[in-house]
Amino acid sequence: MQDPRILFQQGIDLFNRREFFECHEVLEEVWTPTKQPDRWFLQSLIHFAVGFYHHRNKNYIGATRQLRKGIKKIQSYLPEWDGVDTKAIEQAARECLEVIESGGAVSSFPKIQQPKPYPGPKTGWPAA
Repeated sequence: MQDPRILFQQGIDLFNRREFFECHEVLEEVWTPTKQPDRWFLQSLIHFAVGFYHHRNKNYIGATRQLRKGIKKIQSYLPEWDGVDTKAIEQAARECLEVIESGGAVSSFPKIQQPKPYPGPKTGWPAA
């Protein structure tokens, strides 16, 4: 089993390179065994990645659903959680959602800002 901190960093790097499908796959490896309080945080990032993946594939209904889920779940983790600037990604996702809902296309996808290293999930993973 790979270290969740390494997987998480890979997922963030993939997100920031706009490789949203791959990001979702990697972050799910961290998310699957994780319990609260980290579970919904990770799931919110997965929702954002899937939402932007759907948007790039012109599935606007799927994009709006996923972005809404991500925005809802990340609320408990504002303004920062586990080294991630959650307020910045939440605000960027809201702005993208507004563009999509108004019939526009997102021209620039946000990046996840990570001023501190991810400490790893608090529960659900064996001790490293």
